[in-house]
Amino acid sequence: MSLEWILSIIENNWQMFLRGAYYTLLISSISTIIGAFIGFFIGIMHTIPVRKKGVKFYSLKLINFILTCYVEFFRGTPMIVQAMVVYYGLDIAFGIDMHFITAGILVVSLNTGAYMAEIVRGGIVSIDNGQYEAASAIGMNHFQIMLHVVLPQVARNVLPATGNQLIMNIKDTAVLNVIGVTELFFQTKSISGNNFRYFESFFVACVLYFIMTFTASRILLYVEKRLDGPDAYQKEQKEAV
Repeated sequence: MSLEWILSIIENNWQMFLRGAYYTLLISSISTIIGAFIGFFIGIMHTIPVRKKGVKFYSLKLINFILTCYVEFFRGTPMIVQAMVVYYGLDIAFGIDMHFITAGILVVSLNTGAYMAEIVRGGIVSIDNGQYEAASAIGMNHFQIMLHVVLPQVARNVLPATGNQLIMNIKDTAVLNVIGVTELFFQTKSISGNNFRYFESFFVACVLYFIMTFTASRILLYVEKRLDGPDAYQKEQKEAV
């Protein structure tokens, strides 16, 4: 590995590297947010209490069956295959011609939502039943209990998992190069194809991926500490000592 070559590659191609990093962060950030909303929706739907009879029960059962099929499909198939199906398959089968950035965001969002659904469901189930009973005792219905009591706690509890999903999305967007998304891996592949210095080019990309994931993890850790308050932070500092 030559330091001169690395500096030369950065000097001559920094705009392409930054453009790739921009699209990587754009797609991963938007997809994580959308996927989190999908996960919360599915998690809530899976935990709605309904009596085991009547139209409401069977309607909810049908909806949950469809949502379960969605979760199992996107968790059980590779993202690179999903990208090919969404971008090329929908165009061939139904004439839906999507922009590659839109297709990339859609694929990563649906994939993230499938994983977040189980995380959120587990977070809701983990809330103590006494809180449901206490909220019901003061006259709150299920929607009010979820909105004011359960979901604020679940949002905090699943924040670390959401952060991990963001970091995974930053790395996994590399597979979107198969549908022409000009993210960091795509740009690096183009750069290395021009200069034939594959090791140095991808070393620069590796450093950029690390900077993005490390920065994202530090920001999320800061948000967690802010949500926990000063007491939790002081406790953590004492335990560290």
